[in-house]
Amino acid sequence: MNAPSFPRYVVLNSARLCRPCLRRHLHASTRVQGDPEPPTSTKRQSQKKSRDASITPSLFKPYTEEEWAGLREKYTPAQKAAIEAGEAAVDPEDLAEQARFRDDPFAITYRDDFARIDPTLDKAARAPEENYDPTSRFKTREEISADFADWVDKLPENPTGLEYHKFIDNYRLMTGKEEAERNPVSYVAPPIPKGIPSLAETAVTQGEDEVQPAMRRLMRQTGFTLDTILSFRVKNLVSHRVVNQTRMGKIQSIYYLTIAGNQRGLLGIGEGKSTEAEDARQQAHHAAIRNLQPIPRYEMRTVYGDVKGKVGAVELELMNRPPGFGLRCQYLIYEICRCAGINDLAARVNRARNPMNTIKATFEALISQRTPDEVARGLGRKLVDARKVYYGGNV
Repeated sequence: MNAPSFPRYVVLNSARLCRPCLRRHLHASTRVQGDPEPPTSTKRQSQKKSRDASITPSLFKPYTEEEWAGLREKYTPAQKAAIEAGEAAVDPEDLAEQARFRDDPFAITYRDDFARIDPTLDKAARAPEENYDPTSRFKTREEISADFADWVDKLPENPTGLEYHKFIDNYRLMTGKEEAERNPVSYVAPPIPKGIPSLAETAVTQGEDEVQPAMRRLMRQTGFTLDTILSFRVKNLVSHRVVNQTRMGKIQSIYYLTIAGNQRGLLGIGEGKSTEAEDARQQAHHAAIRNLQPIPRYEMRTVYGDVKGKVGAVELELMNRPPGFGLRCQYLIYEICRCAGINDLAARVNRARNPMNTIKATFEALISQRTPDEVARGLGRKLVDARKVYYGGNV
């Protein structure tokens, strides 16, 4: 099959393109990112220079009948329908207009369609440890001959070359677990182990004697330095007095619910209860830092798609929004997003609105996001953001 002179690659955008908000900004929260500055004449000239004038719509030719016939032999009808949908969705005029070659220091020096995973440049997805089989071995010549003879006996009356190719592609050369051969475990450059005492000791600064015992214990448990812990944004969202009835009478205590984050993708919540208000606040503060977890963020500003969370009778939905939209949600979700480093988001809370369950449901929704890379890895594909790779982030 003769491939087109300038093939087009069908990819899916990893983020839903949202329509710009044309209404006036009437929300109480300030915009973290303002409207983009209109390009000046100098910027327009520099953008025009970066475009390649040799790329025209005529280079993106449609598939011929011979090429479609070759695709029918190689792909299934569902895959062929996906290719046709992708060809119809991508306009050659848009490709020619938006096509440009990057000239920044991070531009790649070769042409690549980003359809395959490069083991040198891309981060490889490691197979689980369960795929390891110590009893696996290569088959002997007699076993391979017996398998080939069994395949010949099961052939239909009029075999074709496709049957042989299927046998070669699916045939196993080793015994034992199938996962050990199809997706073996790799021990090349393993991740840094956690829980090493030497790494935890380096987190304590030289002024260890001046640090309080509770703070010193927190530094050893988390591995953060004192300056890093003090730089976290901490907010006490819920505080009230609780009473426990016992045979000794009513025992009063103070309850605190605190959130903490570094405003760059780390977020944690903690609870504390004590008879003294300061002790309860300190317990919640340290628990929030110990429970820090990474929050996926699209373009370091919003969530991936629309996510839902439910705790008790509280049901809420977090929705991604375009740049400059701001945080348009209730104050509890607003403070959580500020700590996590999310700048553009809309939220809707349904049913009950208990403050504690609202905070926990928001945290559950944020950590339960499925990134496009996880979806592509589950499908066995590699995801490419067409808006960034093929259009330079201009659409």
